[in-house]
Amino acid sequence: MADKPPVEKSQAKKQAQPQAKTEPAKTLGITAKKEEDFGEWFSQVITRAELIEYTEVSGCYVFRPASFEMWEKTRSFLDAEFKRRGVRNAYFPLFIPERLMNKEKSHIAGFTPEVAWVTHSGETKLAERLAVRPTSETIMYESFKKWIRSWRDLPLLINQWCNIVRWEFKNPVPFIRSREFLWQEGHTVHATEECAKKETFEILDLYEKAYKELYAIPVIKGIKSDSEKFAGALYTTSCEVFLPNGKAAQGCTSHALGQNFAKAFDITFIDKDEQKKHPWQNSWGFTTRTLGLMIMMHSDNKGLVLPPSIAPLQAVIVPIMFDDSKERVLKEAAKIRDALAPDCSVMLDDRAEYTPGWKFNEWEMKGVPLRIEIGPKDIDKGQAVMARRDTGKKEFIPLSEIAARAADALCAMQKDLYDKALEHRKANTVTVKDIPELQKAIKEEKLARAAWCNDEKCETSIKDKVEGAKIICLPLGEKVNAGESCALCGKKAVAIAFIAKSY
Repeated sequence: MADKPPVEKSQAKKQAQPQAKTEPAKTLGITAKKEEDFGEWFSQVITRAELIEYTEVSGCYVFRPASFEMWEKTRSFLDAEFKRRGVRNAYFPLFIPERLMNKEKSHIAGFTPEVAWVTHSGETKLAERLAVRPTSETIMYESFKKWIRSWRDLPLLINQWCNIVRWEFKNPVPFIRSREFLWQEGHTVHATEECAKKETFEILDLYEKAYKELYAIPVIKGIKSDSEKFAGALYTTSCEVFLPNGKAAQGCTSHALGQNFAKAFDITFIDKDEQKKHPWQNSWGFTTRTLGLMIMMHSDNKGLVLPPSIAPLQAVIVPIMFDDSKERVLKEAAKIRDALAPDCSVMLDDRAEYTPGWKFNEWEMKGVPLRIEIGPKDIDKGQAVMARRDTGKKEFIPLSEIAARAADALCAMQKDLYDKALEHRKANTVTVKDIPELQKAIKEEKLARAAWCNDEKCETSIKDKVEGAKIICLPLGEKVNAGESCALCGKKAVAIAFIAKSY
């Protein structure tokens, strides 16, 4: 870490540095390279940027204030959008009786390996096992059947913000694959299939908007193959993210549940024609995994890179202080802080016990989008130095323009991060015509686009032929050409599939 401020030589010769400082080791830089050891790099970034704390329970993590503040921003954004659509928040129990879990057989079969069970109260064995919430369909729908009687009760639009526990996996990764995570889960009930289908894709569009406007991440909207859809669903739609390490990740889902759960839970209503009918249901969710994908997408070998829209702190002011000009510099730095404060989150780092160089490295590590430096010579020239975290580019900004220029820089950074991620995906997407081309693409960490026959046996064969790869989705809006053959088996193709290694 640098321990001397990058001051002009003339200043360094003439003026004394602040008193000797003891700088803690906690801000050691990232030693792993993103392009060489992605897993170790990610682990170092999230811990040294003070986002995650490991605990004694494998797969369970402490969300430190910075990461939780990002989740709070996400929650505020989505919650406002949900309310515009008439969705209301509620809360349902964490514990689900086993008899409810068993009501929809394909649903429980899909979750059985991941369910954590409560079996005892103290030393007393419970009469019935209780599942620790792996998802809330079963506990919610037991209530829904009591609330719905008539078409006038529909649509029923309910969301809850809560924690989820899914236990079965061997390699937990903070944010990405943990045993406990946070999410929102929307559960809605509709009178008609058409109404339910419309909402399924509207929510998918909303999730795409959140990824773009908050996280500066482009997504692929698509439909999951039958083998990858949510257990018990009619079909599952998702937003998929392609990452710089050549892996894809499911970013969120919006499920069309059809009438399966309504029939299993005996949810019925009297329609306008006075006929008793089963309604159509949806569920949709957005989790803290999205924060991990954002970190993986944008961050670099210096640490976090955060899009301005999600950053808890958007700008930091670092004063270059000397004994004979400290008060003057701090006074001007405070004016800059006050000028920026109405439009962005900003702090003045006036800690005297740290050198400017140490602060630069700390705030780079923590991903603050803008850094503003000001020293006595800058004041004489009526300017400050503004540096962008993503590009490292520095500019001299007139003090009179600092608020407007900072706002422009934050907007530009949000757009540039999105465009860079989109360009990376486009540059690394290849169309493959057969298995050798698919194998080559996956080996080179590409996103493969292939014509597919939509046969489950053909899909299963991918794992044997291309280790670790799978169909991540069937992208919306893409169609096969007439006469095109499946790239995997040679039969008639009916859909386009994206294939990649994935989390």
